[in-house]
Amino acid sequence: MSMFSSSTQVVPATDALPRHVAIIMDGNGRWAKKRFLPRAAGHKRGLEAVRDAVKACIERGIGYLTLFAFSSENWRRPAEEVSLLMNLFLHALENEVAKLHEAGVRLRVVGDLTRFDVKLVGMIREAEQRTADNRRLTLTIAANYGGRWDIMQALNALLASQPEKRAAYDEADLSPYLSMAYAPEPDLFIRTGGEQRVSNFLLWQLAYAELYFTDLLWPDFNGAALDEAIRSYQGRERRFGRTSEQLHAAREPSLAVGGG
Repeated sequence: MSMFSSSTQVVPATDALPRHVAIIMDGNGRWAKKRFLPRAAGHKRGLEAVRDAVKACIERGIGYLTLFAFSSENWRRPAEEVSLLMNLFLHALENEVAKLHEAGVRLRVVGDLTRFDVKLVGMIREAEQRTADNRRLTLTIAANYGGRWDIMQALNALLASQPEKRAAYDEADLSPYLSMAYAPEPDLFIRTGGEQRVSNFLLWQLAYAELYFTDLLWPDFNGAALDEAIRSYQGRERRFGRTSEQLHAAREPSLAVGGG
């Protein structure tokens, strides 16, 4: 069961620093094209940006980082590029997991893995198991993931586990079956590359996330860019359906004096 409540059911605690950052890493191909390089070079440089993002989150004390690596719609890309991405994923698992483990990072992979090669799935599960006890940062890679897929797989799992229930289901019933039930909802959503849409990413979980879009291409994203996104986040008023007056009143210290 999930230990985190839905932001549409309760008002979550908020801090100056986002607890959970979710990123759509867009722009690898355009980064390569601008330099007259093959798209493969952009994806390889994008992996370096992933390393930078993980390091930056650890240094800033951010507890959860979720990266959209491959969507369920990305299968529509040319077969050569899909194959490249799969091989890059394998390479990353072979070369990065030991470093993540040493840094205290817990790795999770969410998405429909049934279309992936058996070897790749085995490596994913082994990496998850190896890093399961790490608590410094939870790094989630969304691979063959789609927000609508997530909701439907959760619904099917709920119906299978509680077929006898007669009353109507609610959010609290469904939430534990979502693929990221182990993490709080994202506080800050970042998309690089200039596009301003969520592209079927974490549709349920982004209900009250602060959205931040940047023209920076993903291979150019670094710690300074993350700090800029965090500054934007810190300038937002997170009301979760309340009025500004309610929010300010909740922040003011009580003036009541206890009687003797």
